[in-house]
Amino acid sequence: MPRKRSPGRPGGDSEDLRRRLIDAALACYVREGVAAASIKSIAGEAGVTPALLHYYFGNRELLRQAVVEDRILPLLRGVQQELALVSGDVGTLIAAFVSAMSGAIEQNPWWPALWVREVLCEGGALREVLVEQVGRAFLDTFVQRFAQAQQQGDLNPDLDPRLLPVSLVGLTLFPAAGAPVWRQLLDAEDIDNGALQRHTLALLQRGLELRS
Repeated sequence: MPRKRSPGRPGGDSEDLRRRLIDAALACYVREGVAAASIKSIAGEAGVTPALLHYYFGNRELLRQAVVEDRILPLLRGVQQELALVSGDVGTLIAAFVSAMSGAIEQNPWWPALWVREVLCEGGALREVLVEQVGRAFLDTFVQRFAQAQQQGDLNPDLDPRLLPVSLVGLTLFPAAGAPVWRQLLDAEDIDNGALQRHTLALLQRGLELRS
């Protein structure tokens, strides 16, 4: 007969439960927005009591911080680290960017919608965090490499290297965020992540006039 656990601190499955609570918070953030997602709604999403959520995270702000530290920053830094290892010409770098972003989106389908809602939209709860902790260094690296490729004659001279990372983000995150709409409008349920990635690469490689 299983031995009952006495009340108090959760047992050995507490880390799994913590992950489940963070997943529930992410689901509510995407659906309701960070500011509107209450402890009660997140607890309901996770199938636990608000008291248990308070036990693990204390309050809404600390829960948001846990989501950022456990899910969002590792995702973005993983993409950043993957791209830092890429050598070769600018075409290789762009292909690696599209591949890394597509992989991150496929593994974290909540990311595009959350990015649009909480980073792009005015007053988004995650804008400052991402700009200060990830965004600047991430974009600066690309701008420098694109500028160097342009000086060497390997990139269309009419392009602004500062805007290329913006275009790359737009061509990867925006289609993913809008997928429920354009798939319905275009009867395009057959276009999966791999097909979208191939389309984006073809568009970029021709539009940027890359030379190897």
